[in-house]
Amino acid sequence: MNLLGRAARAEWGPLYAAVRAGLAARRWRAIPMTVGAVCLTALLQYAQNQSWGYRFVQDIGAVRAEDPLGPALLRTPLSVFVPALDLPVWGALAQILVVFGIAEICLGRWRTLTVAYVATLAGTLYARVGIALGPHCPLGLPASDALVVDTGPSAAVVGLAVFLGWRYRAYRTAGAVVVAMIVEVLVKENLAGKEHLAAIAAVLVVCAVSTLRQRRSGRERTGSGSGLPPIRS
Repeated sequence: MNLLGRAARAEWGPLYAAVRAGLAARRWRAIPMTVGAVCLTALLQYAQNQSWGYRFVQDIGAVRAEDPLGPALLRTPLSVFVPALDLPVWGALAQILVVFGIAEICLGRWRTLTVAYVATLAGTLYARVGIALGPHCPLGLPASDALVVDTGPSAAVVGLAVFLGWRYRAYRTAGAVVVAMIVEVLVKENLAGKEHLAAIAAVLVVCAVSTLRQRRSGRERTGSGSGLPPIRS
């Protein structure tokens, strides 16, 4: 038990401490964006299941690869909060509350939204590229996927989970998320699973760029502190 406890503290200790401090200081006021996102997702789910609201929600927040690129990009930010019609909405709401909430506390509101959007946009753009490549390419998709609505909140949730794992050095957790998404594609090869992998790939690029910037900044601070001119790349 002590071994498991030490492993858990090593994996999740810094993340837990950050979340606990944020909630202790502000309670629900620490996650206003997350609460708003949960309410918006619930509202959109209710509306799209009504005869009067289905077409409206589709027009403002549903993205398909067959759509012209311009309108699709305009709908993409809202598509993060449009849950899939064929899945229970409570799952999407729980994912948003937990993952967006932790991210908002640990990363801040705007960084959370940025990572979520990057992940969602990566999936949206991948669908178009995959269909253009065709089903015979390893990264390709069948033409029928052009009619399928994009993933909704799940790509953003997966991307945020990986980014949080990298940011707080919970590497095993981030790796488990990646492995789970790979297994999803192997077991049930569909558009959503491949969009999740595209979202992860985009977020890993963001992590790599952030790491390089941090290292460069550290070298420049070291050079300045030693009386030497900053290192220029």
